[in-house]
Amino acid sequence: MKGGKNLNTVVVPNIRRIINERGLKQYAVAERAGYTKQQFNAMLTGRKLITDIDICKITSALNVDANTLFMARKEGNP
Repeated sequence: MKGGKNLNTVVVPNIRRIINERGLKQYAVAERAGYTKQQFNAMLTGRKLITDIDICKITSALNVDANTLFMARKEGNP
């Protein structure tokens, strides 16, 4: 699924950034989203493609909207 790989490429850095900025633990976010820590880690490392359903669960767990996960960060902008 070519589009899925693209989705991972766009959202994973933003998921990681939000987790780091908020001082969250990856396993805690995984649990809130309904995943095991292994499943969530597989998404963040590209071993599992992130789907639209995953986006809904992750945005809820992080308390952000989907646009936040899809934002492209430009070089030099925080």
